[in-house]
Amino acid sequence: MIDKFRQDLHGHLDAVPDGATVAVGGFGASGRPDALLNALCDLGKTELHLYVNNVGEDFKGVGRLLREGRLRRLTASFPILPEFYEEYFAGRVEFELVPQGTLAERMRAGGAGIAAFYTPSGAGTMLSDGEFALSYRDGHPHTRVEPKETRDFDGRPHVLERGIRADVALVKGHRGDRKGNIRFRRSARNFNPLAGMCGRLTFVEVEEIVDVDVLDPDDIHLPGVFVDHVVMTAEAVPATAHIVRTVPADPRDTTIPTAEEMR
Repeated sequence: MIDKFRQDLHGHLDAVPDGATVAVGGFGASGRPDALLNALCDLGKTELHLYVNNVGEDFKGVGRLLREGRLRRLTASFPILPEFYEEYFAGRVEFELVPQGTLAERMRAGGAGIAAFYTPSGAGTMLSDGEFALSYRDGHPHTRVEPKETRDFDGRPHVLERGIRADVALVKGHRGDRKGNIRFRRSARNFNPLAGMCGRLTFVEVEEIVDVDVLDPDDIHLPGVFVDHVVMTAEAVPATAHIVRTVPADPRDTTIPTAEEMR
C-alpha cells in the first residue's frame, strides 16, 4: 500500500516552485486550506498564480499570500477583500475574473481530461470580448484578457473556456485515510473536490486520519487517485501512532475528535 500521510508538511510542500499555478479549494473561510496556504508563506514562495473562488474577508490563507505580495495573478469569481483591489489597481497583481460556475467547470474539466468546453456564461460581455483589464499601470489598464472564441449553439452565443490543469492543488478535507481517500464535511466540500482533481500535485489537509477501509466507498468525495499528500491540521502534528483512529464506517457518524483524542 502507498502511504500518503505526511508529518513533514513544509518538507513536502517545498517542492512547489516559485511561479507555480495553484488551485485552491474553499468558499471564503469555509473549507479553506489555511495550513497549506500559510506553509507556502512560511516557505517564502512567490509569483504564484492562484485559481480560487474568492480571496476571503481576512488576511488568513489567500489573504495572507496577498498581503505578503506573493501573488502574481488571481483567477477568481469573488475577490471581495478591499485590499485586493488596492493591489490590482496599483499594478502589483493581475486579475482574471471568471463566472463562478465557469470556474468550477474549468477545474472539473481539467481533472477529467477535457481540454476545453463551450458555455453561454460571459458571452457578449467584457469577460469574453477582450476588454476586461488583466492588469493596471499608473492607474490605467495595461494589459487585457485575450478575446475568447465564440460559437452559436441553438441560436445562443457560447464562449470557449479552457480546462484548468494546475501545477499544484491545495485542499481542505474532514476525514482522510492513508491511501488519500477524502471525505468533506457539509458545505466545506464546495470547490475542494474540483480543485483536488485538477492539480498535477495535490495536497490535502484533514482534521482526522482514519484507518484504510473505514471510509465507505459511497462516502468518499475525492478518491485517493487524485491525491499525493495528506497532512493533519492540528496545532502540533501528533506522532503517527497516536493519530490513526479507527471509527465506525457509518456516514451518519460526523463526530470530530477533540484535541485530547488526537494526541
